[in-house]
Amino acid sequence: MFLGTYSPKLDEKGRIILPAKFRDELASGLVMTRGQERCVYVFSQREFEDMHTRIRQAPITSKEGRDYMRLFLSGASDEIPDKQNRVTIPAQLRDYAALGRDLTVIGAGNRAEIWATDAWNTYYEAQEAAFANTTEEVIPGLF
Repeated sequence: MFLGTYSPKLDEKGRIILPAKFRDELASGLVMTRGQERCVYVFSQREFEDMHTRIRQAPITSKEGRDYMRLFLSGASDEIPDKQNRVTIPAQLRDYAALGRDLTVIGAGNRAEIWATDAWNTYYEAQEAAFANTTEEVIPGLF
């Protein structure tokens, strides 16, 4: 499970060093793709395959399903970390998420997310009050 918040830097070659707590899960390979809210999703190879299996279950007649599959899979790139635990974020994903040198990497359960630090801070600030004031069941069975 991916947990926590980290602040790696993007180097001049478009690489980041994976957070230490994520390395074991991602060492044998990972898949990056477009995330929602203009971040980059990072899945272990196994979790990405599971996601793909679930996405494929959408009926081909569903426009929303086709649209989601196209955007999700067309942005995907499989990567293997190097010996220094660095991984290259493809240029199209860096552009999509407007990634600069300062990054925030968060654990989001089944995936990690890579955000431009300014975008993460803006998102966090906008969502924190709603999170703190949740008064009804947002996720069935959680509270």
